[in-house]
Amino acid sequence: MAKLYFNYSTMNAGKSTVLLQAAHNYRENNMDTYLLAARLDDRAGQGRIASRIGISAEADTFTARDDLFDMVQTRLSKGPVACIFVDEAQFLSKDQAWQLARVVDDLDVPVLAFGLRVDFRGELFPGSATLLALADEMREVRTICRCGRKATMVIRQDEAGNAITEGAQVQIGGNETYVSLCRRHWREAVGDLSSEAKHTA
Repeated sequence: MAKLYFNYSTMNAGKSTVLLQAAHNYRENNMDTYLLAARLDDRAGQGRIASRIGISAEADTFTARDDLFDMVQTRLSKGPVACIFVDEAQFLSKDQAWQLARVVDDLDVPVLAFGLRVDFRGELFPGSATLLALADEMREVRTICRCGRKATMVIRQDEAGNAITEGAQVQIGGNETYVSLCRRHWREAVGDLSSEAKHTA
């Protein structure tokens, strides 16, 4: 029976690497996959999923206006698909997350969505929040803070490396813009750690 999986993490944890490796494993066993990526994230080029270690693959793109259930049905009309992969799933709307759930339930095709859990303010993305509510299985893709602890948060920084605490939830960027931190060091970066706590960090 097909399932909806949500693989979540913070920035630079290797989500796209895991996605691309899993898709490659299917293709290596002669099973077709269908890759979807958010159109607004064109850092690797339009319609391309890429990892920091240099591997990439072509993907169909979606915007907030697209019906993903319809997109999957159109793809299935051209031939069977063993699995659907969604990159940057935090950019899904609530409705689109439900559309992916319908793909699993009504079309019996597994969906693996990969995305950030929280933004630079420590708040859930709408797409991620809905996937956390709907997913049959959730997996954390882990990375580490500069201190060695597990990173669960991310800061957005300016050109001088200072944490930005206000602004639009979505701003496309990579290592030059975002840094993954543990909660304690995220709090320190955004000015939420007491002076007593700083001495014990």
